[in-house]
Amino acid sequence: MTMLTRRCYQLLLVAAALLALAPRALTVAQTNESRIRLDTVGYLPRHEKRASVAARFGEFEVVRAPGGTVAFGGKAAGPLRNEDTGEELYFADFSALEEPGTYFLDIPGVGRSAPFRVGRDVYDAPFRAAFAAMYLWRCGAAVRAARDGVTYSHAACHLEDARLDFVGGGPARRDAAGGWHDAGDYNKYVVNAGVTVGIMLRAWEEFGARIARVRFDDLPHGDARLPAYLQEIKWETDWLLKMQAADGSVYHKVSTKDFGPAIPPEDEKTERYFAPWGSAATADFAAMLAAAARAFRPYDDGYSRRCLQASRRAYDFLRARPANQRADLKGFTTGAYQTDDADDRLWAAAELWETTGERVYLADFERRARATPEKFDTDWGWSNVKNLGMLTYLSSGRGGRDARLAGEVRRALVEVADRIVRAADEHGYARPLGTKYYWGANGGVANTTLLLQAARRVAPKPAYAETALDAIHHLFGRNYYG
Repeated sequence: MTMLTRRCYQLLLVAAALLALAPRALTVAQTNESRIRLDTVGYLPRHEKRASVAARFGEFEVVRAPGGTVAFGGKAAGPLRNEDTGEELYFADFSALEEPGTYFLDIPGVGRSAPFRVGRDVYDAPFRAAFAAMYLWRCGAAVRAARDGVTYSHAACHLEDARLDFVGGGPARRDAAGGWHDAGDYNKYVVNAGVTVGIMLRAWEEFGARIARVRFDDLPHGDARLPAYLQEIKWETDWLLKMQAADGSVYHKVSTKDFGPAIPPEDEKTERYFAPWGSAATADFAAMLAAAARAFRPYDDGYSRRCLQASRRAYDFLRARPANQRADLKGFTTGAYQTDDADDRLWAAAELWETTGERVYLADFERRARATPEKFDTDWGWSNVKNLGMLTYLSSGRGGRDARLAGEVRRALVEVADRIVRAADEHGYARPLGTKYYWGANGGVANTTLLLQAARRVAPKPAYAETALDAIHHLFGRNYYG
């Protein structure tokens, strides 16, 4: 896989929880023929390039913009009946176009598409935008960033987080400032932090040398010892460390009792509280902090050791309490994020083994993995982080693994990647989840790229790279809504 293709994986791995499209791309798409759906950000030169068209046509041209000269011509393929959108779709394949530049599709009788770019750097700006979005999600600090002429900002907020009434501390407060706000509210949840931090750290493990060279000059840098990427993750892990109780358990969330109004975060003054511990939150904490210990070790050994110590304490707490324990959320109507903990404990064992090499963690992981019939899931997210544990185990360079189990995990990874490829091939917009939808499903689409990238390492099939790119194209405009 070329460095260029890996850039697009960096984007998806970083932004699985949040994919930020530039406002300019959306505006342009809305002013052109909406029945021509393609990636309005762009395409890599030596990879497949297709558009889905919700209209019958015979021929098409790819036209340079500006200039108006024809760069490529082709004929329609299709139709394909797309059941989830109820459309007959036709297709324009312009994969042979490799010359860098800006183009649009011109289809007689249909119209012109939004412009798009072909180039080696087409995903650089979205990568930076996705990273800036994580910075803008910060709680407890004033933030400010500009993209495409628009400035996004908010003042410092929630500096009094949070009260201890629900965890036995009465009306007293404990410092829980920091971290990232959740998807649509300003509360902070440990369980769904797990998949976000887990994927971002997985990106660092696979592409850290390249990510470290990306410059974010328009964002603040608080610690010169750390690459900007790790500084942002540290904003969340610093908060996570505040969520651990003295006995090693981890509080489930910091939250208002009820969802508040849609106002700027600095204006939300409703009281916020710690919610009681849960075993899934505690296991996710152990996994995140163990992985963070590896990432921070070359830059800040003291912080790395602090993360690992906290991870061990959470794991030891859970070893003494093997039963699944859901957080007691009586009194809260905000995001529950309740989930059984089997996958979370498996992930925690994998990360602690990879960080320490200690057999107690390896034995725990392998026992759990053997008892898991489906080693990988095509669709996964905050409620199922098993895939992260399996990938850490499979990609490890440590000795001592059960060769038979490792082989089973490897074969299962290839099988799930093949299923993802088939689902995309059968869908009119090359959607890797096919016709499966739910709240936040774009995150599930993005998460398929992590499995495809990992599968490509053990079975280098070109289809894995192309389907990962299909996921990006779908999210960046090759979809029903353009």
